[in-house]
Amino acid sequence: MNSKTATSPSAQPRFNLPYLANTLGGLFGQSVAGVEATPLEGDASTRRYFRLHPHYRSRGRGPDSLMLMQLPEPFPGEKYDFVRIQKFLEGLNVPVPHLYHYDAAKGFVFLQDCGDITLEQQLQNCDEAELRSWYRQAVDMLADMQFRATQRIRPDCPAYHLRFDTAKLMWEMDFMIEHYIEGLLDLKLSDTVWNALRHHLQRLCSELDRQPLHFTHRDFHSRNLMVHDEGLVILDFQDARMGPSQYDLASLLRDSYHVLPEEFVSDMVDRFISLKKQKEKRDVDADEYRRVFDLMSIQRNLKAIGTFAYQKHTVGNGRYEPCIAPTLNYIRTTLKLHDDWKGLRHALESAIPELAA
Repeated sequence: MNSKTATSPSAQPRFNLPYLANTLGGLFGQSVAGVEATPLEGDASTRRYFRLHPHYRSRGRGPDSLMLMQLPEPFPGEKYDFVRIQKFLEGLNVPVPHLYHYDAAKGFVFLQDCGDITLEQQLQNCDEAELRSWYRQAVDMLADMQFRATQRIRPDCPAYHLRFDTAKLMWEMDFMIEHYIEGLLDLKLSDTVWNALRHHLQRLCSELDRQPLHFTHRDFHSRNLMVHDEGLVILDFQDARMGPSQYDLASLLRDSYHVLPEEFVSDMVDRFISLKKQKEKRDVDADEYRRVFDLMSIQRNLKAIGTFAYQKHTVGNGRYEPCIAPTLNYIRTTLKLHDDWKGLRHALESAIPELAA
């Protein structure tokens, strides 16, 4: 590990060279002369990531590189959700990074290195045929994960005990109001506007709460899908919980990081519905599924805007601010598709001037 890496204030490593060399040597059964540790750019989480390059004294079976995920603090004696869900998904043959080792006492997770190319980056230079191919793969993978994980989940998986109920969904809406409307936009809502907004958001969340429960990744989008060995690998699954079938599909197809044409979104929703019918061996009401998909998209996009605003206004991280405008446009477009949700549309337009523009 070079000295620059060790002193980088943004990386804050808690490890040293002897620890890495001894740990990797023990893992792969060979002597390690040294380890290069390169910090990677952080995301909105409190975890830190490092790419490790071990220098083996002799050629053996150890990987040329691997990832070290440093948790914000150790959780000794506790079962870490990321590790438990990784084992659950890997046991279902869902493509997730392989877990080499979890050091609970120190708060380090050693993982397979799946490269640097996210789906978002891969799509930047794609033609239409390539884009369609990648999204077919992502939709197929999501349908497969959702079906098998929902069928096989048991109480030993953390996601089993968590769900997107009205309380959780409304907590996210209140977070958006606090950090986007009142925080980033610095707007003081009148009691009338505030009450109307929360009333219609509560109605939206209650409608979503009534949907059948499925395993949801919770953050299934183009920045959490890595392109590796000509396929896709899923990251950031530690917050999985039970929720509507449409949750992850909305996250993927109404993605704040890569905007897709509505006609293309419609085609991919059709594909998912067809796969769902095949896997569950039952009919699916396509119109109803699409209706809930749109409602889930609105809630999911509002939640994302709250997160982006929090990062900008509270944390001082402006990386996500450019994502707010396209996400608002998703909401604006989707609301116009459903006359029976005019009340929600008017309430949001009253609270968020950009939506009425």
